[in-house]
Amino acid sequence: MKTILVSGASGIVGYGILKSLREIKDIKLIGTTIYEDSIAPVFSDIVEIVPKTCEDNYINSLIKIIQKYNVDMIIPSIEADMFKWNDERKIIKETGCIPLLNNSNLINLCKDKWLFYQELSKHNKNYVIPTYMSVPDNIKYPVILKPRRGYASQGMVIINNEAELAIHKSKIGDTHILQPLIGSLDSEYTTSAFFDTDSNLKAYMTLRRKLSKQGYTETAETVDIHNIKEVLTNLANIFKPTGPTNFQFRLENNELKLLEINPRISSATSIRAAFGYNESKMSIDYFLDKKEILQPELKKGKAIRYIEDYIEYDRNNI
Repeated sequence: MKTILVSGASGIVGYGILKSLREIKDIKLIGTTIYEDSIAPVFSDIVEIVPKTCEDNYINSLIKIIQKYNVDMIIPSIEADMFKWNDERKIIKETGCIPLLNNSNLINLCKDKWLFYQELSKHNKNYVIPTYMSVPDNIKYPVILKPRRGYASQGMVIINNEAELAIHKSKIGDTHILQPLIGSLDSEYTTSAFFDTDSNLKAYMTLRRKLSKQGYTETAETVDIHNIKEVLTNLANIFKPTGPTNFQFRLENNELKLLEINPRISSATSIRAAFGYNESKMSIDYFLDKKEILQPELKKGKAIRYIEDYIEYDRNNI
């Protein structure tokens, strides 16, 4: 029986991964969370409460859990864990456990949107969204102010005129970047792809999605983009991804422009699994069982996310 640990088990990505892994027979699922009360027990066989990732005793706590349950693989569902595990990759691997982590250089590059933009610009300008560390002379509104370090559209501000720009101008260059508004906020394309250890593309799936206010996928539909395989292959030649990797695009004049890369399993993973693209299972198959990954046959359709109540009755009243 394989034992898999998923961090952030109380969040939408964490329990999405856990839910997807239920397709595997003979598997024990451990969810870690910082919350005493959460939905994590519904999707996990075992729940362990851990310190916050930023706390000094976090890694020691994680290592103890790995050793306690003889964990085969750990999967991060939040960026903070991915970055921390990447820094501590060696000590985690010394336990015999495999951390599901992408190329270390790509993970570090994705910490900062400005550095990421510079790297992409050096290699392929076809997919680049113009990005500025100061206000350009020929600025055209609207523009988007983004934190250089951040995720799920948190802290993003749409600026429509000079008065609004003046409010935020001091942030530009230090902690934030400016970009033109490309395409529509209501229509992003999220492509998840799986790469082998040589960064060869093995499988992929694209959704056209609308984001929630929290920055996660709210509605999505399956789509086919005729040149997406070529685009992913070109980007893989630049960034050398391994394992599950998420690419976010906008369309401008029918050309794909790259918003960012999430070098991990992302928030729409349970939606993708429902359509036949189970990247969590692929990760177990490839990295633990050494199986070849092939492009799955995908179903077509739409998905809508909604809030649902989970009720647990007091047994004394049953």
